[in-house]
Amino acid sequence: MHRLAQRGLAIASTIALLAAAAGCSGDDGSGPGAASVPGVTDTEIVVGTHMPLTGPASAGYSKIAPATKAYFDYVNANGGVHGRKITYKVMDDGYNPANTQQVVRQLVLQDKVFAILNGLGTPTHSGVLDFLKTNRVPDLFVASGSRSWDQPDKYPGTFGFNPDYTVEGKILATYAKTNLAGQKVCFLGQDDDFGRDSLAGVEKVLGASAVAVKQTYVTSNTNVAPQIGAFKAAGCQVVVLATVPGFTALSVGTAARLGFKPQWLVSNVGADHPTLAKQLGAAAPLLEGMVGTNYLPMQNDTANPWIQLFTKINKEHNGDAPFDGNTVYGMSVGYLFVQVLLAAGKDVTREKVLDAVQKGGFQGPGLVPLRFSAKDHSGYGGQRLSRVTGGVQTYFGPAYETDEADGAVNEYTATPAAPPANGVPTVS
Repeated sequence: MHRLAQRGLAIASTIALLAAAAGCSGDDGSGPGAASVPGVTDTEIVVGTHMPLTGPASAGYSKIAPATKAYFDYVNANGGVHGRKITYKVMDDGYNPANTQQVVRQLVLQDKVFAILNGLGTPTHSGVLDFLKTNRVPDLFVASGSRSWDQPDKYPGTFGFNPDYTVEGKILATYAKTNLAGQKVCFLGQDDDFGRDSLAGVEKVLGASAVAVKQTYVTSNTNVAPQIGAFKAAGCQVVVLATVPGFTALSVGTAARLGFKPQWLVSNVGADHPTLAKQLGAAAPLLEGMVGTNYLPMQNDTANPWIQLFTKINKEHNGDAPFDGNTVYGMSVGYLFVQVLLAAGKDVTREKVLDAVQKGGFQGPGLVPLRFSAKDHSGYGGQRLSRVTGGVQTYFGPAYETDEADGAVNEYTATPAAPPANGVPTVS
């Protein structure tokens, strides 16, 4: 019976593989199945995502997908892309990797989405890379700066969006080295590639021995008093945070309760001031002086044409929701995806979309360049520093770009592109 069971499993596996292969036929735009591309009809293209609409990372991040959808609704109202309207299926995974696998399987196998767009989270998205590769689903613009997304040989269909965390760590550390020389630097990071990659960047600039105390946290434990207490006991003067917004707020609030007042240097993913101020409530003044990073227009820069465009779309298609950096981020992702669809052409296939991303040349709201090519799937290549002064978060100094290796941190001086007159990109 054991051998029969093994043979049965082998047969079942073979059938499953054949079925998967049949489901992918025509994705390269050739052969008899070319007219049947998953998620695509003459009038619609369906994409999906996994997002923490609830759970430990929902603060701020739950606003990203609605903003992306609002941009798509705006494009749809202006004729769509090559005559197709974009449908965005958003699934809540609660920032739980097990949930992520479940909802992504549903999006791919049941909903038959064309692509996964902007799936959020390092620990969550890492668990679906192989599944998406096996099913030949484009995995576009992951909402995380993990270096895992930049593996074109291993995951040819996966592309990042955020600057990778090592690039960011190098930029924050360069600020500390230049402006806070001689002060004791410590580090708190999420206990996954987010934290590890960020720390790697900091240490590339400062040296491993220069980071006096290194602590980690897990999102399932909201007590960071032991970590913050260790920083205080060690006399840390500068604390670099590789934290999601909820844990940035927890760290700042816990430090205040313990009478600990370091200079905070915060990753872009956890430095959006409106999100943090909402989390801290009456304690929001504790954010004064916080230095963060970003690579998109600041949400309060009302003179910026991208902010003007996104504010208009937010009012018309997103219920005039509170406007913050997450809104800007979500709409920026939507704008880039529309650019890619246009570049892929009317007879769109999964392969054509991947080819379009790799050809690169995209310009949008970013303050730094997008680096897409056949050999680089990492997304944005730098950041600019921000500071909270008088309760307002603003940029200072130039934008910077660097690599994830040992390259220098250099100023980036190119002028960002302006949006098209009607806010919808055209084929270049």
